[in-house]
Amino acid sequence: MKRLTAYVIDGHELTIRPAPLERDWMNRTNQRFAYRCLPLNIANAHGWEILNQAGFSTVWDGGERENAVRIEPDPGTHAPAVSHFGSGTLTFHIPCLFKTDGGTDLFVTGPLNRPKDGIAALTGIIETDWSPYTFTMNWQFTRAGHWIRFEAGEPICHIFPVSRGGLEAVTPEMRKLSENPELEGEYKAWSDSRNSFNEGLSDPNSDAVREKWQKSYFRGVCPSGRNGPADHRSRLRLKPFG
Repeated sequence: MKRLTAYVIDGHELTIRPAPLERDWMNRTNQRFAYRCLPLNIANAHGWEILNQAGFSTVWDGGERENAVRIEPDPGTHAPAVSHFGSGTLTFHIPCLFKTDGGTDLFVTGPLNRPKDGIAALTGIIETDWSPYTFTMNWQFTRAGHWIRFEAGEPICHIFPVSRGGLEAVTPEMRKLSENPELEGEYKAWSDSRNSFNEGLSDPNSDAVREKWQKSYFRGVCPSGRNGPADHRSRLRLKPFG
């Protein structure tokens, strides 16, 4: 069993949850069509989210010094973010030490597939199997003079473990598709079916209109009808922090 332990510093609070599949902007798409994209769904739920402790508004005047960022907490609260590094950076101090198994790092980034106008989350990878240090979650302003709102309970950070050295063990290579006849055949079968399906969408009485979208990848089935791997997943179900 692999472990990810959050040691919250005494006197502080931290709310972490398994990242949900749902996104407000996906709910607003026509017939919620964004949820038909399985890679998007899996990425949404690929890890845990750290939630903002108190609401506040913030703006950057375009300057490089720390005082170029203005932060206004909600009445009766203390802002959970500060301007620490300058250069239009907003910093959340995470009052917690995360510990992972040996050889496992922690990928720390912004909430996945949650775009925020005027500010972008930065990303870090931390060796949490040995490190006794806390980390900060940083956001970079992308537009000066634009007020940005962080609500209480809003995700501000997304985390998941990664194997250290895993990428360095990968040997990348580039080849022509024709060198893999089986894969090329599956691709051509998919391409032909895709074109036929898209043409059928113009006919209100067609099978394509009734099906609404092709579900082969979602179901883990190749165009030829061959099943994909037994561990194909259409949804992640992560354990909450106990």
